[in-house]
Amino acid sequence: MSIAWVYLFAAGLLEICWVLGMKYSQGFTKLGPSVFTIITLSFSMYLLAKSVSVIPVGTAYGIWVGIGAIGAAAMGIFLFHEPVTPFRLIFLGMLFVAIIGLKLTAA
Repeated sequence: MSIAWVYLFAAGLLEICWVLGMKYSQGFTKLGPSVFTIITLSFSMYLLAKSVSVIPVGTAYGIWVGIGAIGAAAMGIFLFHEPVTPFRLIFLGMLFVAIIGLKLTAA
């Protein structure tokens, strides 16, 4: 696995961080979480940009968004007690399968 894939995975994890930071910033009205959000967003974008220098942009962006969506949904369930329904879990599973499919079919 090339370093570009490591960058992409890290960018996806940082996407989860900045999304959670937005929730805690309460509309950017709290300084600490707002700064955290901006920093993690910046690093996430930087690593995404590094990864697309090697990985096709459609593949990288799809995987980045998918990691963020699955992670944000999972953290919403665990941290904010968001609802867990069978359909929600099915669709998150479908996202996971799509991420794996994009990785396996990447040029």
